[in-house]
Amino acid sequence: MEYRLFGRTGAHVSPLCLGCMMFGGKTSPEDSYEIIDRAIDAGINFLDTANVYSRGNSEIVTGEALKRNGKRHQVVLATKVHGRMDDDDPNAAGSSRRHIIDQCDASLKRLQTDYIDLYQIHRPRSDTPIDETLRALDDLIRAGKVRYIGTSTFEAWQFMESLWVAKELGLNRFVCEQPPYHILDRRIERGLIPLAQTYGVALIPWSPLAGGLLTGKYSRDTQPPEDSRFADVANNPRLQARMTNDIFDVVDGLKPLADAKGCSIAQLALAWCMNQPGITSPIIGPRTMEQLVDNLGALEVTITDEDRATIDGLVPSGRMVSPFYEADFGPHQYRWS
Repeated sequence: MEYRLFGRTGAHVSPLCLGCMMFGGKTSPEDSYEIIDRAIDAGINFLDTANVYSRGNSEIVTGEALKRNGKRHQVVLATKVHGRMDDDDPNAAGSSRRHIIDQCDASLKRLQTDYIDLYQIHRPRSDTPIDETLRALDDLIRAGKVRYIGTSTFEAWQFMESLWVAKELGLNRFVCEQPPYHILDRRIERGLIPLAQTYGVALIPWSPLAGGLLTGKYSRDTQPPEDSRFADVANNPRLQARMTNDIFDVVDGLKPLADAKGCSIAQLALAWCMNQPGITSPIIGPRTMEQLVDNLGALEVTITDEDRATIDGLVPSGRMVSPFYEADFGPHQYRWS
């Protein structure tokens, strides 16, 4: 495994991050333990979850897995805060000092650990000043509960504002951003990637397979597999809106590249993402062991300049395929205000 510097921190992480969203939800605890063990044995040392995933169950299962295998101190363990954790409490969501500190303590208990390596704000919050958020996170770092802090789905200007506020107030700064990024949505190449390269910010993209659309399991001519995310597409207008001819045109264009390399389309898409300039570690989110094994195969796939040129021909740099991605995966969609 060739590990990468995590931004300007000096810490090293694997070129793929194991996303734990499915664990404790669609993936049973026992299967989750096996997937986590297999990933760590393969060299993955970076795990990402969130308090809101299955309302804490993902953290519970992830923490139990690391307790069972005794490898907590070998991994960079990341979680997130911001999503609603109690439907009856108006303060049980957001980026306020109250919510952040309460949820950090709750996450520590669920994860069965004394510290969180990376604590991230899950979405930007327009009604909470960034200094309120940063002061709370800075206190958690000084208390030894958190080692690094980061963001998810912040726009470039929002991340830049946070760097300025941290400098002005003498606070610990965000060291990473977790944006949506994949072949079908390359918008962060316009501003966020140049910002990250300039200021030493790690980028750990979520949904590098576009919610499964870049796995090759879907086509315009066949019904989705029964156990897939799009199985109920016929009765779900939102899912129908994602399956556009433009997207299938891109997937069809990727197939010859994958075939020539002897890899799956998913492996090609992951390899492209992890080898794009400025990218540190894309987050994979396997639901099954089979999906994990396929994802790990991306580590063996080489992306050439010719491959990049071909993919640029399918989706130009900085562009996005189909307007629905603006609604489904755009930063403004996830403010949870």
